[in-house]
Amino acid sequence: MGLTVRAAVIGTGFMGRVHLEALRRLGTVEAYLVNPRSEPDFRKALADPAVEAIHICTPNALHFPMAQAALEAGKHVLCEKPLATSVEDARKLTQLARARGRRNCTCHNLRYYPLVQQMRRMREDGDLGEILVVQGTYSQDWLLYDTDWNWRIDSRDNGPSRAWADIGSHWCDMAEHATGLRITALCADLQTFHQTRKRPMGSIETFAGKTHAPAESTEVSIDTEDFGAAIFRMGERTRGAFTASQVSAGRKNRLSLEIYGTKASVAWDQERPDELWVGRRNANNQVLVKDPALLHAGARPYADLPGGHSEGYDDTFKQTFRRFYQSIENPGAEPEYPQFADGLRQLIVLEAALESHRRRAWVEVAGEP
Repeated sequence: MGLTVRAAVIGTGFMGRVHLEALRRLGTVEAYLVNPRSEPDFRKALADPAVEAIHICTPNALHFPMAQAALEAGKHVLCEKPLATSVEDARKLTQLARARGRRNCTCHNLRYYPLVQQMRRMREDGDLGEILVVQGTYSQDWLLYDTDWNWRIDSRDNGPSRAWADIGSHWCDMAEHATGLRITALCADLQTFHQTRKRPMGSIETFAGKTHAPAESTEVSIDTEDFGAAIFRMGERTRGAFTASQVSAGRKNRLSLEIYGTKASVAWDQERPDELWVGRRNANNQVLVKDPALLHAGARPYADLPGGHSEGYDDTFKQTFRRFYQSIENPGAEPEYPQFADGLRQLIVLEAALESHRRRAWVEVAGEP
């Protein structure tokens, strides 16, 4: 890239700091944090002509108004997922970004682990054959106890869904991205194991609850799910199932995706990101270890370090941001990252899951936005 771009990261919590670190690693973006509670500072960033891009890393309920304001101010916008708390608002943002001609990204960064891209390229090359079954889970344990608390638990900040919107959306996006297929119908079941939780009087940062000292708390009713499960269809023949859980003891951040085809199968686990299992019916199975020199040519650009040097969660942000800012520098380039339309897509899937749960029935998933 050429000249340095200036960016403002809105949100000073866990995700905001992850974004800031990844931007600094690019070496071509000058970035700074903005407290979302400081309206003057946010407006100052929007009014500053030197600021070309805005990263929105705030609680979910603020995504829509802040992204809308940033687009209207002429900024390029990268927004954490979910893009909004409703399909209607996500569609408005998608249309506004197109109308204003601004670069836009929904941060489904987990697509960009090198071996996830290897799965995608193997499928594109026909190595897997016809996809028959897609299954997996995204399991965490950080909200296992009724004393665990985070802003995501409160639907006023988070929106109507928690486990599915927060982590299930990542799984669905990765499954669709890697297979090239779309979830066309689903039957979902959601469960809130803790109908009440003990909310501490002070604030607790994301994932910090395990080391948080006991504090005075108040008991509150909970209206977002701890767990979600779905069986789904991808077109006429492909079938699948997955779970999203924030109450699975011992699972720290396990996104597991398994794709079974008529020629071969692949399975990947985010807690072992440098390994890809390849299964075959009439030949030995394999475990591939990440090595850019041995990856598919299409997957190779997503790995910066040589074999034996691990690349993980923080690197997926770097890969996403690199492509986002390259597209700003080159207005004619085709985006190579998830856009607002992809964020809208996952909210359409989420809306279908919520409807299915309410109706206790199969629900068709609307087509492309």
